[in-house]
Amino acid sequence: MPNRVEKLSLLSEMIAFAKADKEIKNMEYNFLIGVSRQLEISREDFDYLIEHPTNYYVNLKSHSERIVQFHRLVLLMHIDNERTHAEVVKLYNYGLRMGLNHESITKVLYLMEGFPDMIVPADVLIDIFKVQYN
Repeated sequence: MPNRVEKLSLLSEMIAFAKADKEIKNMEYNFLIGVSRQLEISREDFDYLIEHPTNYYVNLKSHSERIVQFHRLVLLMHIDNERTHAEVVKLYNYGLRMGLNHESITKVLYLMEGFPDMIVPADVLIDIFKVQYN
């Protein structure tokens, strides 16, 4: 499990991703609140990050934690049923920065098209990254 600094970094990264289109929609906001609860981030810290997202990035050591974070970003990108090319590029770049395999990222982005609501199920996503990791 990530430490507090890593958790705040993960949440801040997600907030910045949600703000890519200049505003956080209600569905995105509610999703982010859920993630903050899952990460055990207080509401006060969450509200602070909404107003003051940091660009300090902590790379997770665990490959599985990086996959989970990538999946959260995939879910966040589709929560409002609007996907732009800029968001896809940003997601791809986040995945690369996290140290995930570019072929796996590309495969996930390609396979999204075939799933309902364009959301790749967690087990499929994990299998994609496992193949490249082994």
